[in-house]
This record gives sequence, C-alpha cells and structure tokens, in this order.
Amino acid sequence: MTVLRTRLDTAAPAFTAARDAMLAKLAEIDAEHAKALAGGGPHYVDRHRGRGKLLARERVELLLDPDSPFLELSPLAAWGSDYPVGASVVTGVGVVAGTECVVIANDPTVRGGASNPWTGRKTFRAMEIAERNRLPLINLVESGGADLPSQSEIFIPGGRLFRDLTRFSAAGIPTIAVVFGNSTAGGAYVPGMSDHVVMVRERSKVFLGGPPLVKMATGEESDDESLGGAEMHARTSGLADHLAADEHDALRTARRIVARLNRTRPDPPADPDPPRCDPEDLVGVVPADLKEPFDPREVIARIADGSEFDEFKPSYGPSLVTGWARLHGYPVGVLANAQGVLFSAESQKAAQFIQLANRADTPLIFLHNTTGYMVGREYEQGGIIKHGAMMINAVSNSTVPHLSVLVGASYGAGHYGMCGRAYDPRFLFAWPSAKSAVMGPQQLAGVLSIVARQSAAAKGRDYSEEQDAAMREMVENRIEAESLPLFLSGRVYDDGVIDPRDTRTVLGMCLSAVHNAPVRGADGFGVFRM
Repeated sequence: MTVLRTRLDTAAPAFTAARDAMLAKLAEIDAEHAKALAGGGPHYVDRHRGRGKLLARERVELLLDPDSPFLELSPLAAWGSDYPVGASVVTGVGVVAGTECVVIANDPTVRGGASNPWTGRKTFRAMEIAERNRLPLINLVESGGADLPSQSEIFIPGGRLFRDLTRFSAAGIPTIAVVFGNSTAGGAYVPGMSDHVVMVRERSKVFLGGPPLVKMATGEESDDESLGGAEMHARTSGLADHLAADEHDALRTARRIVARLNRTRPDPPADPDPPRCDPEDLVGVVPADLKEPFDPREVIARIADGSEFDEFKPSYGPSLVTGWARLHGYPVGVLANAQGVLFSAESQKAAQFIQLANRADTPLIFLHNTTGYMVGREYEQGGIIKHGAMMINAVSNSTVPHLSVLVGASYGAGHYGMCGRAYDPRFLFAWPSAKSAVMGPQQLAGVLSIVARQSAAAKGRDYSEEQDAAMREMVENRIEAESLPLFLSGRVYDDGVIDPRDTRTVLGMCLSAVHNAPVRGADGFGVFRM
C-alpha cells in the first residue's frame, strides 16, 4: 500500500489554535463524564457501599477479563434533560472469559436504578448493538423498575425490552441476567426472559409485585424472601439457575457461564503495525472554525496500520476521499469528506466504492465533515438529486458493517449519505469538534428570514429589520446549541463523544466486535438512476 506522508505543521499557529480549542472541548466533555461516573452522588454512593454492595462500574470491571478494555456506550445519555447524566445505567462492549459481550448494568445509586425514558433509549441502543453483531448480552440487574412519574414515556416502548430478550434467545444470541438486588414489576421479566439467571443469596429480590402491592391486590401477608428471594427462586420457583453466596461469587458464576457458551469467532489479525504518523496530533487537525477546510488524509494517516492507504479515484470527485486500508489488521474501506460539499462526482464515486467494498466483504468507515449535497441551478440541472440518491441508495443497501465518526460538520442529506444514525451504522461516535443538524445555523436562520420577508411582501406588510435581526440571532443560537456533541450524545444520537487520539483504539474495538457476526456484502442494490 501507499504510505501517507503528513503535511501537518505542528509548529504552526493554526495547529496550536486548533489544538487548544479541541483540548478545551475535551475538558468540557470530561466534566460531563464525571457526572455520570459520580452516579447518584456521595450520599447515595456511601449508602450503597454501607450495605456491602459494589457499584455498577465495579461490577462491570470484575465481570470483564483482567486488564481488558471496556468500550462504554452512550455515557452522556440524558444530558440536558431533567434526568441525571448517564441515565442511571452503564452500557458497553467488553471481553468476558475471552468472549466479547454487551454489558448493561443498572446504577442503583441513581433513584434506586429506576428506568427513565433515557434509560430505555440507552438500553435499547446497547441491545441493538448486541443483536446486529451477535454478541452475548449480560444484564447486571438492580433496579426498582420504571421511574413512576415518567411512566407514560416508559410503559409503551419499555415492552420492547422483554420482546427483544426472547428474540435474542430464538436467534441463538445468549442472554444472561445477574441479579444483585431488586428486580421488581416489569424488571422481573429481565431474569424471567434470560437464558441464564444468577441470583445472590439474601440480596436478590425478584417479584412482579412486592409485599405492599400483594397486600393491596389480594390481602395476602408476605415477606420479601418468601415472595421473591433468591433462595425461594433457586429451590421453589426455579427462576434462579445459580445461587451465589455474594456479589463476587455471582460475577465469577457469570464468567463461567460465558466460558461454557462455546462461542467461536475468527482469530483477530496478528500484530498490526502502528501508524507512522503520531495519533497525538489528531487534537490539532480540525480547525476551531469548521468553515476552514482540512485534509482528512491527516486523520487516516494517524489511524490506519502503518499509515498505509490506497486511494481510489484520487483525481475524481476530490471533495470525497475514498480508499483501502487496514486498521488493527482488519481490512477496511474509508470514505472521508475533504472540502465539505458533496457534488455529483463525489456521489457517484461513493456509490461505486461502496459497491466494491460489498463485493469484497470489507467493512466501511465513514469520516464525516460535510455540509451536504451541492445546491444551485447548475447542480440541479446536472443531476445532483439523482446522484445524491445513488450514494444514499448504495449506503442504504450495503450490508457490510458501517462505522461512522463525526469529525467535523455533518449537515443535511450529507449526514445521511455518509451513513448517519438513521442509516444504522454498527457504531457511530463523534469528536468534540463535530456538529450535526439539518443545516448550519446561519443558513437555517437565513432561510427563515427569506421566507418571512417573502410572506410579508405577499401580504403587503412592512418588514422589520430589527425583528429580523433578533429572530436570526435567536435561531442561530438555538441551532448552534442543538448541533453540538453534548446535545446529540445526550439524546443517544451517537454512541459516545471520544477523544480524537482514541479513534484508532475505538474503531479497532468496533471492528473486533462486528466480526462476531458474518461480514458479507450485498448481493444486489436498488435501481440506480443514471
């Protein structure tokens, strides 16, 4: 392969300014991550520990193989909402007994682990990743069920959780529930619908209705242990497959269950060469002002094995860089926006490249920095609609795994053509520099201004320039705020905001995960309008 040579001047003022801006954004993201790590705060953490219990992340750490990485998903879920950052649950991909698994762990220090609407979105996303990549699913359960004040937003979509658990089992995707404390009401169906269930003696409580509800509904007097304790479920109801002495024993048992699943997968590639260009420089690649262009090859050179990249059609459609590389030994095709705008040539080039990747059963990585497809009379007459549709057709019907990283701008239909969230990439992460919306704030405010002016003129009314300026400022500020990674990640529109320097590691873990399922290209595509 061709080795990419960097042209990045790390001593230039522009690089220093970009680096400083990125580090400031990373500090802001880290501060929000710290809120998720803090759980319910010192009081509830201390109370939980005082009961002799492990925290959610401690449970995850003991479950995973020693010194193995954990790719946490959606850590900023619920940011900007009325609920705590993190959505009272920890989700991610990690290695358990040599097997990659998706782990979902309730955080009982946040409202007793009760599920709010964002808990559901975050959990469903983790389950989607497990299903599409055929990864065993492990639920570490301690939850009081639905957060009752928000039940109207939870009850209807929440039923999908139980449905999907049964579908996982039918599809041969193992499901394991380890119950550490309460698993009540609807939460009782998590162990009830899992393939394997571990409960902790004198700790686990699983019942559809607790003693107060039973008293109200039937008049029957009962206690927690006889109604839904671990001993009862192990000896009488049969719901518990394994009765653990304590939390550590429960996690050891879960690891043994995974070890006995007899899972097989292709061996990972051996000892790939690291990039020749320093990944540390990635913090200074993207300018603070996304209107300033940057060369995405500088990113590729710092994530690809040996900085090697065989570019496809380098002279045609130069605003989109396409080509072949390896990442942690896995072959990949890369599509990366260069100058932001997608023209007809770039769209046709992308469609052909995606077809070739499918023919070669090769996963695709999309590096976003696009303002969308080009508009204007010349481009409309030149067929930008059908050419953009050709690219979107190829992305939509491609069946090889797609991994997307929002590096810079990701606006309009360009977000779709580059496999944005609506197009089901296996994983999608964002850099702190990313922005995504239907269009840029200034463009959107300008469109609204033009429409308002035309409406006033059609009605014969005067148009206030002062009100127009105020409206534009308000709209620009709102759209800018709604375009930022914290806002988007808070709504689970991505799988996390990552440090640019971690991009190679994150993508490597994703590639390892997707190879648990067959990697096969599409046999055919829809009709391409020529």
